[in-house]
Amino acid sequence: MTATAVIGRRAPRARRRPAWGNPSVYFVALLLIATMLAPVVYIIVGGFRTNAQITTDPAGWPNPWRFENYLDVLTGGTFWRQVLNSTIVGVATTAAVVTLGLMTSFILARYRFWGREAMYSLFAAGLMFPLTVAITPLYILIKNLGLMNTLPGVILPQIGFAIPMTIIILVPFVRAIPDEIQEAASIDGCSRLGFFWRMVLPLSKPGVITVGILTFIQSWNSYLLPLFILNREETFTLPLGVQAFASQYSVDTAKVLAFTSLSMIPALLFFSLFQRRIVGGLTGAVKG
Repeated sequence: MTATAVIGRRAPRARRRPAWGNPSVYFVALLLIATMLAPVVYIIVGGFRTNAQITTDPAGWPNPWRFENYLDVLTGGTFWRQVLNSTIVGVATTAAVVTLGLMTSFILARYRFWGREAMYSLFAAGLMFPLTVAITPLYILIKNLGLMNTLPGVILPQIGFAIPMTIIILVPFVRAIPDEIQEAASIDGCSRLGFFWRMVLPLSKPGVITVGILTFIQSWNSYLLPLFILNREETFTLPLGVQAFASQYSVDTAKVLAFTSLSMIPALLFFSLFQRRIVGGLTGAVKG
């Protein structure tokens, strides 16, 4: 090998070590994570203990581990009935919010008409109108409609209060679709409805998934509205079921902890699995 070839050859670049940053930042982050996870771990582990163990050593580990509390909850019909009610409410609310929100966002983002900005501002103002303020007139309205102690009495108000957030997230996605795509689809003979289903829906998929996840989790964890609307135990959703179970088995702390941990595990798993989808969808909405 000639000297010229040796000189012309580029020297291999040294691998750069990743910059870990300030260790104190990671310490604070881990401390915050531990602070938030400690109550969850305590509830889950507490379900494997007995009442005597909790009374003797409230912060100790189960010794021995008892699975009867979880088995009693899982083999009973109350828990699964409330899971079914929460699933029905969550799925119905999510499907309606995503469908109505995407259709409304399509109109607000792609068409110009009188009052469009005022309508968008009205939906944005809906984010500042909490459910707690409207609970009394909402209760009277649901009662006059004859929807007390029914799941639709919970589903319909949840749809109304989730629509503003949905539109705020989805409008940037729909607005970011180039006009050339719509013009090309129109030239190819695609109708407005066809353009909505074939182009708008696929291109807005990240925002749709984000809205669906947030709506489902919010509906699953809803407590105040079902508390006012549902009075019969057979219609209880899971958050109400936790309260009723805690009142019924107030002396059995271990079983209450087991029921509580089982009720929050679905939402935790659902949020953990789709966390990246939520962040990606919200990032796209901000950029749009």
